[in-house]
Amino acid sequence: MATPLARRPEPGGASPQALPAGSGTAEYAAPASLRGIGAQAAGVLGLLTGVWVALSPWFITLQYSGSNATAADLISGLAVAAVGAFALASPRGFSGLQLGSLLLGIWLIIAPPILDHKHPIAHAMYWSNSFSGGVLIALAAAGLGFATLRRTAR
Repeated sequence: MATPLARRPEPGGASPQALPAGSGTAEYAAPASLRGIGAQAAGVLGLLTGVWVALSPWFITLQYSGSNATAADLISGLAVAAVGAFALASPRGFSGLQLGSLLLGIWLIIAPPILDHKHPIAHAMYWSNSFSGGVLIALAAAGLGFATLRRTAR
């Protein structure tokens, strides 16, 4: 049985591409290139890192008294998760969001010594935030690299 084909014109005057009729092709269904897949993976890992940072106060002891570390991790983690979600939602990626993720990664590394002045911070918070901040910095650098490669490929 033959499938009817619909023709869709290509941008830039290229020859039309034949698509199965009713295939339901979306504007942005899935990344087609390795760069797109890499950008999506960086967004997912950034989202998961943000969720970990936001939930870590309930799994590890952050400080021995006070709650400023819990609030800082919750706010930072939700911000990082939001950056990851917005990066996943965009077919092109947001370089500004990746830069924001880079800055949040730096904040996660320097926050424990800053917060330690008011209330003692547990070693688990130093390690968790430093590792999470390093992951975010690496992911932001990769995301910025993928965004740059995507722009130069066009």
